[in-house]
Amino acid sequence: MKEKRGKLIVLEGTDGSGKKTQTKLLIERLQKEGYRIATISFPQYGEKSAGPVEEWLVGKYGDIKNVDPRVVSIFFAVDRFDAARTIRSALDKGMITVLDRYVDSNAGHQGGKIKNEKERKVFFRWLYDMEYRIFGIPRPDIVLVLHIPIDFTQKLVRQRQQKLRFPGTLEHDTDREYQKNSERSYLVLVKQSPETHRMVECVSGEKLLAPRVIHEKIWKIIKPALL
Repeated sequence: MKEKRGKLIVLEGTDGSGKKTQTKLLIERLQKEGYRIATISFPQYGEKSAGPVEEWLVGKYGDIKNVDPRVVSIFFAVDRFDAARTIRSALDKGMITVLDRYVDSNAGHQGGKIKNEKERKVFFRWLYDMEYRIFGIPRPDIVLVLHIPIDFTQKLVRQRQQKLRFPGTLEHDTDREYQKNSERSYLVLVKQSPETHRMVECVSGEKLLAPRVIHEKIWKIIKPALL
């Protein structure tokens, strides 16, 4: 009997939105519920496939804000292409595969560099054609976009500055206009692909929700898809 295909679940969001924490909580919950799990965090720091990304982050190719978003997107896409076989294998074995960032990170973060909305839409079309058709990267079943308003985002990013793997990215990560455009890009993605993309609000009123509360929101979304 052929193994039932697994599910590909992605956690996305602007910098400081808690993707790493929510990925960890989701994996723990899935394991507790008895699911077989595979997980990858992108970029795959330390792997050869992530080399161009790491070089870009330390400024080898110039100011990281000024490198064409298409060039940077190709760097990240190559890293995902490297992992695509592993992802397919896990899905074919019926495993729930949880990814901390994926294709939509290019759309959100690199798309955030493009101010003109029409040009950004053109970029989105180019990006998804490259990643899904040309590179053949597996399409996700569910994309959970963690949403935190820009004021909260900048505060959280600044708080983690001492922990950054690449400290030179701080100015980029805390650039208000860039972060605002990235936020808009993610909101557009949720709006145009509601069948796969779901928004997870992480703030209520003026208060950032506790990680466990956010996790329960995520679990409520994905649980029906696992049946």
